[in-house]
Amino acid sequence: MGQNQLGKRINAVRKDRGLTSDKLSELCNINATYLRQIEGGTKMPSLPVFIDICKALRISPDYLLQDELTENEISTIREVEKLWKDAPPQKQELVLTMIKAVLEHTEQ
Repeated sequence: MGQNQLGKRINAVRKDRGLTSDKLSELCNINATYLRQIEGGTKMPSLPVFIDICKALRISPDYLLQDELTENEISTIREVEKLWKDAPPQKQELVLTMIKAVLEHTEQ
């Protein structure tokens, strides 16, 4: 994704949330000029700033980075999420136990 796409998404979400660039920059502890540069596509935020922006906007990083993630990564995560949400609590516990067992087994 180009810096411009990321900036446009941040700008759109900020406006949708009813925040000014000054308010968002204050919430993220960054200079308002720097935020406008990010939104305008002339600057790329550092990882800590990116995380602060996501938190302040209450948006998931994958939404802002959707052009960077391959469809396989996104679709797999969404498929797992849908399966998890559709499963009753008992099955969620079983799945979590199975995942932990597999991860522990592969670490050995």
